[in-house]
Amino acid sequence: MGLSKVSNIEALVKGIKEEMLPDIDPYSFVSASAYDTAWLAMVPADSDQTCPLFKECLEWVVNNQTKEGCWGECVDAIDPLSATLACVIAIHKWSIGANNIKRGLDFVQENAEKILRKTEDRFPRWFTIVFPGMIELARKVGIQLAFPSQLNAFLLDIFHKRQLLLDTEELIGNQCYPPLISYLEALPPSYDVSERDITMNLNGDGSLFQSPAATASAFMATGNEQSLSYLQTVVGRCANGVPPTFPMDEELIRLCLVNQLQRLGLADHFTHEIEEILFQIYRNYKTLEWLDKASNNIVNVGIQLHKDSLALRLLRMHGYSISPRHFCWFLNNQEVRAHIEENQEYFTISMLNVYRATDLMFPGENEVEEARSFSRKVLEKITLKDSSLASTGLNKMVEHELTFPWIARLDHLDHRAWIEDVNNTNVLWVGKTSFHRLSTLLNEKLLQLAVADYEFRQSIYRKELEEVIRWSKNKGMSDMGFGRDKTTYCYFAIASSIPLPYDSEVRMIITKSAVVITVADDFYDTEASFDELTTLTQAIARWDAEGLSGHSKTIFNALDDLVSEFVAKVRHQHGIDITYFLQQIWYETFNSWFVEAEAKWSMGGFVPSMEEYLGNGAVSIALHTIVLPASYLLNPSLADYKIKAGEYQTVTKLAMLIPRLLNDIQSYQKEEQEGKLNYVLLYLKENPGIDIQDSTAYVRDIIYKNWPEFLQHVLMDGLAEELPKSCKFLHLSCVKAFQMFFHSSNRYDSNTDMLLDIQKAIYIPLNIRSN
Repeated sequence: MGLSKVSNIEALVKGIKEEMLPDIDPYSFVSASAYDTAWLAMVPADSDQTCPLFKECLEWVVNNQTKEGCWGECVDAIDPLSATLACVIAIHKWSIGANNIKRGLDFVQENAEKILRKTEDRFPRWFTIVFPGMIELARKVGIQLAFPSQLNAFLLDIFHKRQLLLDTEELIGNQCYPPLISYLEALPPSYDVSERDITMNLNGDGSLFQSPAATASAFMATGNEQSLSYLQTVVGRCANGVPPTFPMDEELIRLCLVNQLQRLGLADHFTHEIEEILFQIYRNYKTLEWLDKASNNIVNVGIQLHKDSLALRLLRMHGYSISPRHFCWFLNNQEVRAHIEENQEYFTISMLNVYRATDLMFPGENEVEEARSFSRKVLEKITLKDSSLASTGLNKMVEHELTFPWIARLDHLDHRAWIEDVNNTNVLWVGKTSFHRLSTLLNEKLLQLAVADYEFRQSIYRKELEEVIRWSKNKGMSDMGFGRDKTTYCYFAIASSIPLPYDSEVRMIITKSAVVITVADDFYDTEASFDELTTLTQAIARWDAEGLSGHSKTIFNALDDLVSEFVAKVRHQHGIDITYFLQQIWYETFNSWFVEAEAKWSMGGFVPSMEEYLGNGAVSIALHTIVLPASYLLNPSLADYKIKAGEYQTVTKLAMLIPRLLNDIQSYQKEEQEGKLNYVLLYLKENPGIDIQDSTAYVRDIIYKNWPEFLQHVLMDGLAEELPKSCKFLHLSCVKAFQMFFHSSNRYDSNTDMLLDIQKAIYIPLNIRSN
């Protein structure tokens, strides 16, 4: 099974775990800000300005120039332009590093045009303030900047936009965030900022809006002792480069790390570490009384929302009961809502995480529904407006989230997309002049592990798919001469939606079951005579192939071999015999197809009620036929639970209902032509005053109303039923696979819609490169 690859993955996991120990400072997980570190490096030790006060910051600047000659993350983004100029200014101030200065200036002068053109003239507000400020400061201290002539129009435009901004915004106001004074270090000399303006806006810790760069500038302008103390604290805590913001919320950092592990597909390697982090955060949420967070300083709204929405999503996914009030607090404060809407770009990541959190809405949570509506409207405005995010991967990320809902996405492909989005993979949250990012070293290790893990899974998936295709051919399932050969589709959906171990037997059993279901369903729908269906259904009831021939015998033999294989595996693992259960659940499924066929063959003489149809249709979709038997092979398994065919718990009933309705919405036209029953058509028949759009909307509403209850039964323990967590998550994964097939069209019956996704999941290597 590729032991060398497994050993490599295990070694990478071990190395990362050592960096995630509880006693490791979470600040080490966040990248230093070259821009802020440069500003601390400019602070003189005395009035003579002969040497820097924070020598370690100057050393960091000198030693952390990239091979391209810039400072900062993502050399193709606009962030390094300002950061590089700030670093060049810091080095120049102390008359050292002539080569660093030359390489830095070469980078800015040679790359500025290309980088700025990518923005399509949509510069972030912070860049409009900071970049001109750094150009002016560089020229003031005697640094010669020689931009190419074709860049002049860009520079004039940026300076013009800055002047408009300075003319219209207040120095200290709530209309834009962060306020102008938080960019003190970049404001032009002509913009009069008094010492009183500065000192009146210092935080209790001596900082100016918790910005190391702005506070360094404030200290150099005022000599304020509190500001000095703040800067000393920053450097004492962050000797290896200072962060964009100080202090940072340590719980948010840890939540971001857990989120990163999950989005890269690495959570199973760090189960203990994740549980330890989440348990501590959950305990803190439960210990502290719920505070009126909306009454806190409006400065902290973005960070608080980001943290609370991440916490709700991650805690609920891990089975913790947490009230939505922990992140819906902003809804009842009009000032906060207005602040978010007026500063949409600044709140992009916070709103994106609020929207993602609402994916896990439980029944009756009206405030979560309101939060979803609010966050979606904000995100839609961001994607539609002439936004500075349009040239970044963040914009694409938002569009993807709004277009392809989580309930219809497969985890494996989500992991791939996250791994490949190199420029945004390590983004944690928005800062003043750049994103807070995961530390470069840790991010590189996580990406290395994620790539190794993903590609190793691909190699396993290729071998397993070859094996299941051979099985399908050997059992006669792929050359029946009718219906759909969906062996590859079935395997792809299972492998991509269920985070199982490398050597999982569950993938193979589920795929084989799905293949038999597809072939047998097509046989009942389109191929067999009524007599053949009667004979086959009776044979399944007896579990005896006597009297069968042709396709009927092929289907029965394939099913019998599959059940025998299943029984042997469960007996070996748990010492129990589930033969009777398997035979009964398969008979229940075949009989449901027979009932549907009877209605078709009755030439319209029998039309069931909607309730009767749905009772049978929930069985005929056969999701339970896949999920419940396979759950005996999970850990923990169903071995200790007495499950009987036809007597299912709520989570299973909902998992049967939702796929049936999804299927009916996308297949009513085809089934109407074939004379088959369909819930959409039955509702239309029983309500003559409506049209087909009304009928499909009615059915979608049923799904929408049942989904929160289904999620609650999957994620929360202590409800009416107590199936093992692994079994309930298998329910969720399979229902998400149905959502993927039928959310917006009938992709399962298409011969082309799924091909690229299948290739990406199983065959195409990862494409890791900067955007």
